[in-house]
Amino acid sequence: MEILTLCEVGLRDGLQNEARVVETETKLDLLDGLIEAGLTYIETSSYVRPSAVPQMADSDLMMREATAAYPQPPNRFTGLVFNDKGYDRALASGCRSIAIAMTVTESFCNANNRMTMAQSMAISRRLVERAHRDGIWVRIYLSTAWVCPFEGYTPPQKTIGMAEEVWSWGIDELSIADTIGFASPLDVGKLMETLGRRLDMSKLAVHLHDTQAMGLANVTTALQAGVRIVDSSIGGLGGCPFAPGAAGNLATEDVLLLAYKLNMHTGVDLEKLMTLLPTLENGVGHPVGGRIRAWWESRSQNLEVLS
Repeated sequence: MEILTLCEVGLRDGLQNEARVVETETKLDLLDGLIEAGLTYIETSSYVRPSAVPQMADSDLMMREATAAYPQPPNRFTGLVFNDKGYDRALASGCRSIAIAMTVTESFCNANNRMTMAQSMAISRRLVERAHRDGIWVRIYLSTAWVCPFEGYTPPQKTIGMAEEVWSWGIDELSIADTIGFASPLDVGKLMETLGRRLDMSKLAVHLHDTQAMGLANVTTALQAGVRIVDSSIGGLGGCPFAPGAAGNLATEDVLLLAYKLNMHTGVDLEKLMTLLPTLENGVGHPVGGRIRAWWESRSQNLEVLS
């Protein structure tokens, strides 16, 4: 049975665009529940200015609590950083795995990173060098890999060229992001197949949104291309405050059912994960859940759980 690794981004990417600021205690309860369900790779924090993303004001505390309660390994708690100040905060809070946000298009880089692509490239490379010296694990996100909210279609060669450049820095993992969820399944499969031939498929991830109901189709073609690391968010929460049109992430529960159907092992207990949805709903103040929730709650008790 093949292994599928899930990177749970609900506590960061999932919550960052929510209007209601979720209490730290609720986030910690969700963290405990995610760990109990079997998720060991969790994006916990984003080291940004609280005025820019109020939901992430407790990122330092979240990382300290996570690393103290669940020593690594096998757990990996990542913190998103954009600059040296964020990197310093990450290390001070106990973070040993960072994610660096980069973009493939100039317009989105200006909106999301508040800098030019040249500046972002220079800063990101410096952060990777610092991480190497400090023994910190590094993931890089390449946002707008297929479509940009400002510039439209992203030429594949542009994404490939940038991916090859950052790969040469000696990073540990590269996540290719459909930031606003406008990519087509065929385009996702083709790009990931190409990158897998040029780089190392075992270290490539996809970060997909479900804006146009293409999330599961897109992840399926990524899996067919050989990708075995998928970012997902419990309840399908998500969206980027700096990306007009970005809707929720691919729901973790939906990916789990898909993995089961494809005979792939994730190590995650779907039943335990589904029990967390009410806590999440209470925290954000509105209904949550992926595409399988209605089926899950209406299924006959005589049916097998995942039949």
